[in-house]
Amino acid sequence: MLKDRYIVLVEDDDIMGASLLQRLELEGAQVLWLKQMVRALGAIRTPRQPIDAVICDIGLPDGSGEELFATLAHTGAPPPFLFITGKGGITQAVRLIKSGAADYVTKPFDMAVFLERLSLLVAPRSEPGPDLGFARLLGVSQAARRIEMLIARAAKDAQPTLIRGGPGTGKDLIARRIHDLSERRAAPFVLINLAKEADQDEALFAPGRGFDIVEDGTLFINAISRMQGAVQARLLQRLDRGGGDGRLITACGNDLDGLIADQRFSSELFYRLAHIDIPVPPLATRPDDAVWLLQQLFRKLAPDHAPALQGISALCEEAARVHDWPGGGREVRARLISGLAVSAGPMLQPSDLFPEHLAQSDDMMSLAGARQAAEKVQIIAALDRTGGQIGEAAKLLRIARTTLWEKMQKLGLS
Repeated sequence: MLKDRYIVLVEDDDIMGASLLQRLELEGAQVLWLKQMVRALGAIRTPRQPIDAVICDIGLPDGSGEELFATLAHTGAPPPFLFITGKGGITQAVRLIKSGAADYVTKPFDMAVFLERLSLLVAPRSEPGPDLGFARLLGVSQAARRIEMLIARAAKDAQPTLIRGGPGTGKDLIARRIHDLSERRAAPFVLINLAKEADQDEALFAPGRGFDIVEDGTLFINAISRMQGAVQARLLQRLDRGGGDGRLITACGNDLDGLIADQRFSSELFYRLAHIDIPVPPLATRPDDAVWLLQQLFRKLAPDHAPALQGISALCEEAARVHDWPGGGREVRARLISGLAVSAGPMLQPSDLFPEHLAQSDDMMSLAGARQAAEKVQIIAALDRTGGQIGEAAKLLRIARTTLWEKMQKLGLS
């Protein structure tokens, strides 16, 4: 039952932790052992792979297991928690069960009983996600996992694929991932960005360009919402003739529906290009992915830009979680590079990442502003949990769908 399961163990006692680690690994589990609440918080929020269960001692040196669980539950659904408690902590453990924790065991416990309780809360595996053979591309959220599934599907299909998303959402990375996972990976990957081409027709159709050099590979046309009418007509004609031997992937922002409604983009061409449609939600609706991306970039950039920095503070991660990120991943990278240049402490702090907040530090947030900020965090978490389905998110938040839509418009989340 525990073979190849990913378990997070949060236990500060060296003897207890080592004993549990050894036994769980003998059972075939992959175990991440952490001794502090603050480190466990980051590891569980942005895991390197899906977490099957968390084993957590209620007493921790920098907080408690109850605080850890409550903080995670504030912004999403935590993995199944099995708490370890002394006899004096049973009341607290029962309170945690009522709050959504899975189970608890009391010290001292029989190892066989412990393993049985742990096995019961590890859900049976249905259809596993695709084993892509690559590291995560966009994050750890449900929305990011759905995109990975669509990528895997597109990689097995030779039909045209359309990737839609705002700035900095990784559309070019998705196109490259589809190519790298497909049978065409050894053939050319040709990129044409129409926003940067003075002559779009030449870029796509001239000898030595676009379709002429793609052969059996992949032609990726970015910014198709900028495609001129005459070029749209010529591309549609080419698709009608079979399109050649290569595979076509296109990408655009979130403006294509409006262009089609205004008859500035061919609806017929759209349907031909969107045989597989991969929508990429904005980073503002995927707070866990924003923190995950910040951590990934920190590991890559900090050794060169700020080698003395030990990590990202929990407060900084929380600030990243509630920021809108209108510039997407590009903004995360730009803010991090600037923050690494000015950071003076051992940990990256919110003021390093968001220096504009310093000017507001003497101002107390109004109750209305605090309420609005809290609502925004909950709405983003609900949308992330339901993959952007407004109706399902409204049910989670226990409000009417129209009420949620109105709040999303007011908060700039629509």
